[in-house]
Amino acid sequence: MGCARIFAALRRCKQLKDEDTSTPLARCLGLLDLTALGVGSTLGLGVYVLAGAVAKTVAGPAVTLSFLVAAVASAFAGLCYAEFAARVPKAGSAYVYSYVSVGEFIAFTIGWNLILEYVIGTASVAKGMANYIDSLCNNTIGATMREIAPINVAFLADYPDFFAFALVLLITILLAIGVKESTKLNNVFTALNMATVIVVVIAGAIKSNPANWRIKLEDIPAEYQASAGAGGFMPWGVAGVMAGAAKCFFGFVGFDCVATTGEEARNPKRDIPLSIVLSLVIIFVSYFSIATVLTMMWPYYLQDADAPFPHVFTVAGLPAVKWIVTVGAVFALCTSLLGAMFPLPRVLYAMGADGVLFRPLAAIHSRTRTPLRATLLSGLLSAAMAAIFNLNQLIDMMSIGTLLAYTIVATSVLILRYEEDESTIPLGSKPRAETPYTVARQAFNLLGLKEPTQLSANIAKTTICILC
Repeated sequence: MGCARIFAALRRCKQLKDEDTSTPLARCLGLLDLTALGVGSTLGLGVYVLAGAVAKTVAGPAVTLSFLVAAVASAFAGLCYAEFAARVPKAGSAYVYSYVSVGEFIAFTIGWNLILEYVIGTASVAKGMANYIDSLCNNTIGATMREIAPINVAFLADYPDFFAFALVLLITILLAIGVKESTKLNNVFTALNMATVIVVVIAGAIKSNPANWRIKLEDIPAEYQASAGAGGFMPWGVAGVMAGAAKCFFGFVGFDCVATTGEEARNPKRDIPLSIVLSLVIIFVSYFSIATVLTMMWPYYLQDADAPFPHVFTVAGLPAVKWIVTVGAVFALCTSLLGAMFPLPRVLYAMGADGVLFRPLAAIHSRTRTPLRATLLSGLLSAAMAAIFNLNQLIDMMSIGTLLAYTIVATSVLILRYEEDESTIPLGSKPRAETPYTVARQAFNLLGLKEPTQLSANIAKTTICILC
């Protein structure tokens, strides 16, 4: 009996009523704000770097197809988030979704996973932004700090990065002031980022040459042939396209932050699903266009993997566009930093409100109507990680968190779809006795059921366990 009670407590699901829409948070975000948040948090520095790096060593000009495959995979994940956002318009993203459908233990686990993912995501973006700005200043900050305060520990950064620390604290203060104010600034930065992308695509299209998609191996100089694959549009074949898609997928990570705004969107059941789909469409069009003009402007084997656009615009004789790209990258990093930081206090707030974390984290400030304690705590934690950890280590730690969050949400959607709705069961009705024959028929959807039943729920859970 003791074990049964423990299992029941771990399996306990959160009950939500359709009419329960009250929240202490400020409902002030419209469709434009949510879409800009999704685009800004996802379309970061990767839009200026990822295409060149993948084209040079993995996929060639077929990097455009890699982005298409990655976009389709992201769309499936995005539709899972969209469906849950329509069903469960609450703050907390994957945490609250798993709490409603799977149970408290899985929700607690995924909640901590989200905290880890968002803390590391914020720290990695801040570190990347600090490194990028430092590189524009000839690495003066890094060189000075290595002399003044070197850190000689293998698994930490070379020096304490106070610049990255300050950037995170600045965003924390902005988020603490109010969600309306922070999203207005995010809208401006996202608009500037999109304007930069449009300028790059138009300038690149003027200098494009479709012949760069049809370069034969024998036409490639001898010193590049060893690392140029087989030439043509797909130098490394379908395998290269799929390997490129795996790398490009992480260029689409970040749209899920929109799902944490369930209690701050004016019309969450309509606007959150729409904004997720719209942001993914905008992101894909941006990546696809950027990859197309980049690989048409300059042969794939001559790309600069670290800074492809400054390199191609320099050789194309367009130095003015090179500086537009440089400034646009700073705006992209600003929106990415705000988008990475935005969801974390909402997850802490949701977990505190449910009692699975310290309840004081759910306190809402009366004037700003933001989870102030959760915002300050998450800011300090992210700032500390940005200051002392290496960027590559942060990125490696983040990947597993994203994979687990997307997997849990997709699994939770399946469970919730096939779960019997107790409100539609007539009073006094007895459960139908099932036979192996009816179970086998329902396993292949041959019973023609129009509504979920206990049988459909059990079969869904069993097949999901087998799949796992």
